[in-house]
Amino acid sequence: MATVERKSQGSLNLGLRAWGTRHVYSFFSSIGTLLRSPLGTLMTVAVLGIAMALPLGLWVALKNLQQVNPAAEDISTISVFLNAGAKQAKVDKLAAEINAWPEVESLKALSPEEALADFRKNSGFAAAVDALADNPLPWVFELKLQAVDIKLESHNETVAQQIERLLIRLESFPEIDFAQYDLQWLERLQAIMGLGATISRILAILFGFAVIFVVGNTIRLDIQNRREEIEVMSLVGATEAFIRRPFLYTGFWYGLLGGLVALTLVSLSLALIGGPLERLLLSYQSDFQLLLPGINGSLLVLVGGGLLGLFGGALAVRRHLNNLNPG
Repeated sequence: MATVERKSQGSLNLGLRAWGTRHVYSFFSSIGTLLRSPLGTLMTVAVLGIAMALPLGLWVALKNLQQVNPAAEDISTISVFLNAGAKQAKVDKLAAEINAWPEVESLKALSPEEALADFRKNSGFAAAVDALADNPLPWVFELKLQAVDIKLESHNETVAQQIERLLIRLESFPEIDFAQYDLQWLERLQAIMGLGATISRILAILFGFAVIFVVGNTIRLDIQNRREEIEVMSLVGATEAFIRRPFLYTGFWYGLLGGLVALTLVSLSLALIGGPLERLLLSYQSDFQLLLPGINGSLLVLVGGGLLGLFGGALAVRRHLNNLNPG
C-alpha cells in the first residue's frame, strides 16, 4: 500500500515538473518570438499603449478634477441684485425680511457706492470708473446660507432643488432683479465630470476590443509565418496545447507591454501638465495634490492589458491554428 502511494506521489511530482517545464519553455520561446522582430514588436506595442493610454489618461484626469472641493463658507452664498434706483428704506426692509429666513445664516448689503468702490479697487479700470457720469451698479445682497453638504462627491439633487426654490422665492420680490447662486458652476462641473466618467468607461470598452483585435491579428500573422514550423511540430507528435501555448504567452506579453507603455505615456503627460493643472486647481483648493495612477491602478492596467492580450491571442489561435492543422 505504501509502495503504491509513493509511486502515485512520484507520478504527481513528475507530472508537475513536466507541466512547469513546458510552461517555462513557452514563456521563454514567446519572448524570443518578440525579440526576433523588434521593429514589428515595437510598433504593435506602441499601438496598444496609445490605445490603452486614452481611457487611462481620461480616468486619471477625472480623478484629479474630483479634488475640486471648495470650502463651504466660500461658495455657499447667493448674490441678489436689486433693481436700479431702489430706495434705502425699501432696501433695509427687504434685507431684514430675507435675513429672517431660516435658510439664511447672514446677509450683507452692498450699496451702489460700496460696490463701485470695490470694483474700482479690484478691477484695474479705475480711470474708466472715474469717467462714469452716474453709478450704474445696483444694491447687492450677499446671502450666506446655512451649512449644507456641497462637496462635489456628495452634492445631491435634493440640495439643488432647495436652492432653486430659494432663488425663485427671492426673484418673486418686485424689488429684486435676479438672484445668482455661486455654486451653479460647480453643479455644471459635476455634470461634465459625470459625462466624462461615462465617456471614459465607453472608451475603455472600445479600446479593450481594439487591444483584442490588434493582438489577435498580430498572432494570426505570426501563425501564418510559422506555418511550416507548426506542421513539422505536429508531425513529430507535439500536442495541440504545446503548439498553442507560446502564442498565448506572446499575446499576454503584447498586452502587458502595451499597458506599460500606456502608464509611461500617462505619467509623462502628467509631468508635462502637472504644473499648470496644479496652479488651476489650487485656485479652488489649497491642498491639491497631483494624483498618479498609483500602485493599484498600475497593477490593474498591467494585468488587464495582459489578460486582454491573452484573450486576443486565444481567439486567433483557436481559429487559425485549427485551419493550419485541421486533423
